[in-house]
Amino acid sequence: MKTIRFSEACGPEGLRLYAIGDIHGRLDLLKAMHGRIADDLAARRPADFRIVYIGDYTDRGPDSKGVLDFLSASCKQDSRNIALMGNHDEEFLEFLATAKRDGLFACNGGDATARSYGVEIDFSSGRHARAGRDRLLKAMPETHIVFLSSLRRSVTLGDFFFCHAGIRPGVPLDAQDPHDLIWIRQGFLDHAGLYEKVIVHGHTPVARPDIQPNRIDIDTGAFKTGRLTALVIDGGEKTLIEVSDNQW
Repeated sequence: MKTIRFSEACGPEGLRLYAIGDIHGRLDLLKAMHGRIADDLAARRPADFRIVYIGDYTDRGPDSKGVLDFLSASCKQDSRNIALMGNHDEEFLEFLATAKRDGLFACNGGDATARSYGVEIDFSSGRHARAGRDRLLKAMPETHIVFLSSLRRSVTLGDFFFCHAGIRPGVPLDAQDPHDLIWIRQGFLDHAGLYEKVIVHGHTPVARPDIQPNRIDIDTGAFKTGRLTALVIDGGEKTLIEVSDNQW
Protein backbone atom coordinates (compact mmCIF):
# COMPACT_ATOMS: atom_id res chain seq x y z
CA MET A 1 0.00 0.00 0.00
CA LYS A 2 1.30 3.43 -0.93
CA THR A 3 1.69 5.78 2.04
CA ILE A 4 2.37 9.49 2.40
CA ARG A 5 3.69 11.86 5.02
CA PHE A 6 2.36 15.29 5.96
CA SER A 7 5.30 17.21 4.50
CA GLU A 8 4.73 15.65 1.06
CA ALA A 9 0.91 15.59 1.00
CA CYS A 10 -1.02 17.81 -1.40
CA GLY A 11 -4.59 18.90 -1.81
CA PRO A 12 -6.45 18.48 -5.12
CA GLU A 13 -5.15 20.70 -7.88
CA GLY A 14 -6.97 24.05 -7.98
CA LEU A 15 -8.95 23.32 -4.79
CA ARG A 16 -8.05 25.16 -1.58
CA LEU A 17 -9.11 23.37 1.58
CA TYR A 18 -9.94 24.85 4.97
CA ALA A 19 -10.41 22.41 7.85
CA ILE A 20 -11.84 23.93 11.05
CA GLY A 21 -11.32 22.29 14.44
CA ASP A 22 -13.81 21.53 17.21
CA ILE A 23 -16.16 24.50 17.78
CA HIS A 24 -18.16 23.46 20.88
CA GLY A 25 -20.68 26.27 20.95
CA ARG A 26 -18.26 29.11 20.19
CA LEU A 27 -20.29 30.94 17.55
CA ASP A 28 -18.17 34.05 18.05
CA LEU A 29 -14.99 32.22 17.08
CA LEU A 30 -16.70 30.43 14.18
CA LYS A 31 -17.85 33.76 12.73
CA ALA A 32 -14.39 35.22 13.22
CA MET A 33 -12.84 32.25 11.43
CA HIS A 34 -15.23 32.66 8.51
CA GLY A 35 -14.19 36.29 8.32
CA ARG A 36 -10.55 35.25 8.09
CA ILE A 37 -11.35 32.67 5.43
CA ALA A 38 -13.33 35.22 3.41
CA ASP A 39 -10.37 37.60 3.58
CA ASP A 40 -8.00 34.86 2.44
CA LEU A 41 -10.25 33.91 -0.47
CA ALA A 42 -10.49 37.54 -1.54
CA ALA A 43 -6.73 38.08 -1.31
CA ARG A 44 -5.71 34.81 -3.01
CA ARG A 45 -8.53 33.67 -5.25
CA PRO A 46 -8.42 29.90 -5.88
CA ALA A 47 -10.20 28.14 -8.72
CA ASP A 48 -12.40 26.48 -6.08
CA PHE A 49 -12.44 25.73 -2.36
CA ARG A 50 -13.97 23.54 0.35
CA ILE A 51 -14.50 24.25 4.05
CA VAL A 52 -14.48 21.09 6.17
CA TYR A 53 -15.83 21.28 9.73
CA ILE A 54 -14.24 18.52 11.77
CA GLY A 55 -17.16 17.92 14.19
CA ASP A 56 -18.22 18.69 17.79
CA TYR A 57 -20.38 21.73 17.19
CA THR A 58 -22.33 21.52 20.45
CA ASP A 59 -21.86 21.33 24.24
CA ARG A 60 -19.68 23.19 26.72
CA GLY A 61 -19.55 26.56 24.94
CA PRO A 62 -22.26 29.22 25.28
CA ASP A 63 -24.06 29.14 21.91
CA SER A 64 -24.56 25.68 20.44
CA LYS A 65 -27.89 26.81 18.99
CA GLY A 66 -26.19 29.69 17.19
CA VAL A 67 -23.50 27.37 15.82
CA LEU A 68 -26.13 24.97 14.46
CA ASP A 69 -28.10 27.88 12.99
CA PHE A 70 -24.95 29.06 11.22
CA LEU A 71 -23.74 25.68 9.99
CA SER A 72 -27.08 24.24 8.93
CA ALA A 73 -27.77 27.35 6.85
CA SER A 74 -24.23 27.52 5.42
CA CYS A 75 -24.18 23.86 4.37
CA LYS A 76 -27.64 24.10 2.82
CA GLN A 77 -26.76 27.23 0.85
CA ASP A 78 -23.34 26.13 -0.37
CA SER A 79 -22.26 22.52 -0.92
CA ARG A 80 -18.63 23.61 -0.65
CA ASN A 81 -19.22 23.55 3.12
CA ILE A 82 -18.75 19.99 4.41
CA ALA A 83 -19.76 19.17 8.00
CA LEU A 84 -18.51 15.98 9.65
CA MET A 85 -19.94 14.32 12.73
CA GLY A 86 -18.23 14.46 16.12
CA ASN A 87 -18.94 12.30 19.13
CA HIS A 88 -20.72 15.18 20.90
CA ASP A 89 -22.99 15.64 17.90
CA GLU A 90 -23.85 11.95 17.88
CA GLU A 91 -24.50 11.96 21.63
CA PHE A 92 -26.76 15.02 21.30
CA LEU A 93 -28.92 12.98 18.91
CA GLU A 94 -28.76 10.03 21.31
CA PHE A 95 -30.07 12.17 24.16
CA LEU A 96 -32.89 13.51 22.01
CA ALA A 97 -33.87 9.91 21.24
CA THR A 98 -33.45 8.34 24.66
CA ALA A 99 -33.20 11.09 27.33
CA LYS A 100 -30.27 9.15 28.78
CA ARG A 101 -29.26 10.95 31.94
CA ASP A 102 -25.80 9.47 32.41
CA GLY A 103 -24.44 9.71 28.86
CA LEU A 104 -21.93 12.11 27.35
CA PHE A 105 -24.55 14.80 26.68
CA ALA A 106 -25.73 14.87 30.30
CA CYS A 107 -22.23 14.67 31.79
CA ASN A 108 -20.10 16.74 29.39
CA GLY A 109 -21.68 20.07 28.59
CA GLY A 110 -25.15 19.19 27.34
CA ASP A 111 -26.62 21.52 29.95
CA ALA A 112 -24.97 24.44 28.12
CA THR A 113 -26.40 23.21 24.81
CA ALA A 114 -29.93 23.03 26.27
CA ARG A 115 -29.51 26.47 27.85
CA SER A 116 -28.65 27.96 24.46
CA TYR A 117 -32.20 26.96 23.41
CA GLY A 118 -33.66 28.51 26.57
CA VAL A 119 -34.15 25.13 28.27
CA GLU A 120 -32.90 23.99 31.68
CA ILE A 121 -32.59 20.23 32.18
CA ASP A 122 -32.43 18.43 35.51
CA PHE A 123 -30.50 15.19 34.99
CA SER A 124 -31.03 13.96 38.56
CA SER A 125 -33.71 11.44 37.57
CA GLY A 126 -35.01 9.72 34.48
CA ARG A 127 -38.35 11.50 34.78
CA HIS A 128 -36.75 14.94 34.98
CA ALA A 129 -34.37 14.16 32.13
CA ARG A 130 -37.24 13.03 29.90
CA ALA A 131 -39.22 16.17 30.70
CA GLY A 132 -36.19 18.32 29.86
CA ARG A 133 -35.59 16.40 26.65
CA ASP A 134 -39.20 17.00 25.61
CA ARG A 135 -38.87 20.74 26.24
CA LEU A 136 -35.63 20.78 24.27
CA LEU A 137 -37.23 19.03 21.30
CA LYS A 138 -40.00 21.63 21.26
CA ALA A 139 -37.45 24.44 21.35
CA MET A 140 -35.22 23.06 18.59
CA PRO A 141 -35.79 23.92 14.93
CA GLU A 142 -36.34 20.82 12.83
CA THR A 143 -33.51 22.01 10.60
CA HIS A 144 -31.04 21.38 13.43
CA ILE A 145 -32.11 17.77 13.85
CA VAL A 146 -31.99 17.21 10.08
CA PHE A 147 -28.52 18.76 9.94
CA LEU A 148 -27.14 16.64 12.78
CA SER A 149 -28.71 13.48 11.38
CA SER A 150 -27.15 14.03 7.96
CA LEU A 151 -23.56 14.59 9.10
CA ARG A 152 -20.92 12.55 7.32
CA ARG A 153 -18.27 10.53 9.18
CA SER A 154 -15.36 11.33 6.88
CA VAL A 155 -14.29 12.85 3.59
CA THR A 156 -11.19 12.34 1.44
CA LEU A 157 -9.72 15.23 -0.54
CA GLY A 158 -6.39 14.84 -2.28
CA ASP A 159 -3.82 13.26 0.01
CA PHE A 160 -5.90 14.00 3.13
CA PHE A 161 -8.55 12.04 5.03
CA PHE A 162 -10.73 14.17 7.29
CA CYS A 163 -12.61 12.76 10.27
CA HIS A 164 -13.40 13.82 13.83
CA ALA A 165 -11.30 11.55 16.03
CA GLY A 166 -8.99 9.42 13.89
CA ILE A 167 -8.74 5.96 12.38
CA ARG A 168 -7.91 2.39 13.38
CA PRO A 169 -4.35 1.63 12.19
CA GLY A 170 -4.14 -1.41 9.94
CA VAL A 171 -7.69 -1.00 8.63
CA PRO A 172 -8.18 0.43 5.11
CA LEU A 173 -9.71 3.89 5.13
CA ASP A 174 -12.78 2.71 3.25
CA ALA A 175 -13.37 -0.03 5.86
CA GLN A 176 -13.09 2.04 9.04
CA ASP A 177 -15.57 1.47 11.86
CA PRO A 178 -17.91 4.51 12.05
CA HIS A 179 -17.54 4.43 15.84
CA ASP A 180 -13.74 4.74 15.63
CA LEU A 181 -13.98 7.72 13.29
CA ILE A 182 -15.62 9.82 16.00
CA TRP A 183 -14.31 8.25 19.23
CA ILE A 184 -10.86 6.69 18.82
CA ARG A 185 -7.82 7.83 20.77
CA GLN A 186 -5.91 4.79 22.06
CA GLY A 187 -4.01 3.06 19.31
CA PHE A 188 -4.28 6.01 16.95
CA LEU A 189 -2.63 8.97 18.64
CA ASP A 190 0.53 7.01 19.47
CA HIS A 191 0.77 5.20 16.12
CA ALA A 192 3.91 6.25 14.25
CA GLY A 193 3.36 4.47 10.93
CA LEU A 194 2.27 6.27 7.81
CA TYR A 195 -1.18 5.83 6.25
CA GLU A 196 -2.47 5.91 2.70
CA LYS A 197 -3.65 9.48 3.45
CA VAL A 198 -2.70 12.06 6.06
CA ILE A 199 -5.37 12.13 8.76
CA VAL A 200 -6.80 15.54 9.67
CA HIS A 201 -8.72 15.31 12.94
CA GLY A 202 -9.78 16.93 16.19
CA HIS A 203 -11.43 15.31 19.25
CA THR A 204 -8.33 15.43 21.46
CA PRO A 205 -7.63 19.00 22.65
CA VAL A 206 -4.03 20.16 22.26
CA ALA A 207 -2.28 23.36 23.30
CA ARG A 208 -1.23 23.98 19.72
CA PRO A 209 -1.88 22.05 16.48
CA ASP A 210 -0.16 18.68 16.73
CA ILE A 211 1.56 18.06 13.40
CA GLN A 212 2.88 14.51 12.99
CA PRO A 213 4.16 12.79 9.82
CA ASN A 214 0.91 10.79 9.57
CA ARG A 215 -1.72 13.14 11.05
CA ILE A 216 -2.54 16.61 12.32
CA ASP A 217 -4.77 17.41 15.31
CA ILE A 218 -6.43 20.83 14.98
CA ASP A 219 -8.59 20.79 18.12
CA THR A 220 -7.18 23.64 20.20
CA GLY A 221 -9.98 23.50 22.78
CA ALA A 222 -11.97 26.52 21.64
CA PHE A 223 -14.58 26.31 24.41
CA LYS A 224 -11.87 26.48 27.10
CA THR A 225 -8.91 28.27 25.52
CA GLY A 226 -10.77 30.77 23.36
CA ARG A 227 -8.71 29.67 20.34
CA LEU A 228 -10.14 28.11 17.19
CA THR A 229 -7.76 26.71 14.58
CA ALA A 230 -8.07 25.92 10.88
CA LEU A 231 -5.67 24.07 8.60
CA VAL A 232 -5.34 25.59 5.12
CA ILE A 233 -4.21 23.28 2.31
CA ASP A 234 -3.40 24.83 -1.06
CA GLY A 235 -1.63 22.32 -3.31
CA GLY A 236 1.45 21.31 -1.33
CA GLU A 237 1.33 24.38 0.90
CA LYS A 238 -0.02 23.85 4.42
CA THR A 239 -0.63 26.79 6.74
CA LEU A 240 -2.68 27.51 9.86
CA ILE A 241 -5.21 30.17 10.76
CA GLU A 242 -6.07 30.90 14.39
CA VAL A 243 -8.72 33.18 15.83
CA SER A 244 -8.93 33.89 19.53
CA ASP A 245 -10.70 35.86 22.23
CA ASN A 246 -7.86 38.34 22.53
CA GLN A 247 -8.14 39.45 18.89
CA TRP A 248 -11.05 41.72 19.73
